[in-house]
Amino acid sequence: MVIEKPVLFQDRREWGYFVLLVLLLLSIRLFLSYQSYKDFVGKPLYYTTATILNTYPKKRNGRVYSVLKLRSQAGSVFFTSVNNMKYRRGERVRLALYPSSRIGFLDYLGSFYIKSRITQVLPSSPATKQLLEQKVADQHEDVMMDSFYQAIFFASPLPQALREKISLLGVSHLVALSGFHLGILWSLVYGVLLLLYRPLQQRYFPYRFSLLDVGLATVLGLGLYLWFVAFPPSLVRSYAMVLVGWIVILLGMELLSFTFLTTIVLALLALSPALLASLGFWLSVAGVFYIFLLLQYTKGVHKAIISLLVIPFGIFVLMLPVVHTVFGVTTPYQLLSPLLSILFIPFYPLVIVLHLLGVGNLLDGSLLWLFDLAQAGTERLMPLWATVVYVGLSVAAVWSRMAFALLFGAALLYAGYLFACA
Repeated sequence: MVIEKPVLFQDRREWGYFVLLVLLLLSIRLFLSYQSYKDFVGKPLYYTTATILNTYPKKRNGRVYSVLKLRSQAGSVFFTSVNNMKYRRGERVRLALYPSSRIGFLDYLGSFYIKSRITQVLPSSPATKQLLEQKVADQHEDVMMDSFYQAIFFASPLPQALREKISLLGVSHLVALSGFHLGILWSLVYGVLLLLYRPLQQRYFPYRFSLLDVGLATVLGLGLYLWFVAFPPSLVRSYAMVLVGWIVILLGMELLSFTFLTTIVLALLALSPALLASLGFWLSVAGVFYIFLLLQYTKGVHKAIISLLVIPFGIFVLMLPVVHTVFGVTTPYQLLSPLLSILFIPFYPLVIVLHLLGVGNLLDGSLLWLFDLAQAGTERLMPLWATVVYVGLSVAAVWSRMAFALLFGAALLYAGYLFACA
């Protein structure tokens, strides 16, 4: 007799009620956000305090200036330009903003460009994050290596030159903090805490449940890290899945289901409508969706084969059409992406330890060689109509093995076309 795990919703009626409730909450949040947006663009002048996330030197028609990416104290992310190059990442500034009706509602939810005037650079004592960033920077002579590690540790934006090199290798997903990184961190933190917990549990409290105690400590630690790196949208989705997934496992319920994924996505959108305009969030959701799809049709396959072959190569193939709807750069070196994704699993905790020991530059030479492999690529975007068909086929594949076979075949054909023309 096979004992089935309980599911999140007992029947379609419960699921329907949940969806209606979340959509109602989302509608209310969107209405309130729209009122806030109308109030914002209706003002001739708006003052705010913001932190500079990144600076982009620009030159046009002989004029040298900087574009700044900032996050306001209310959490809004926006861009503005200034006529000098003196401002640095991490500084807090007071700005006068000049809203315009040309800022759309979706731009307001995501990020937008706005004219401004910096009225004051605010004094700030060195924060913990800045001190850690400096500790990392001190271990690297090459600015590119410093930027790379700042990105994978602290979710700092990449400079344009490095972002292009990483895109040519097809490993942008390894640099932008996401569920992949959070999964590695969960394994690392949970594993270390479990080693410390087990001897104490066996001696003093054998009646305790390690998944509850160690899991709670790990969830709290990852939550603190999420706050520390300022809540990147893709990491928010991942953390919500980790948190709810941990609770679901404790309750003995079914975890790997599309109902679970949809529940998390809808709940996050209701809590934060700004995620609607986040490309990183939707790419992250797509990645998890295709992982679930692969797991659904590879039941019975050895776990090692799934981890080392099915997931890395399957996700690479299935995500190509989705990614190339937005990012069209293609090079033959992107075929290394599945292998590099596998190597990143031991690489990530290794470089964390190396930086804690003060020798984070040990792999700089190898990484610089890797980043210099691809020098140029071709631009090929997926047509919008083809994307719509592909997404429809992806949804159908949830219920149909034939649809999944067609989906994977179409993705393979598209991959062959891309790299044959690269």
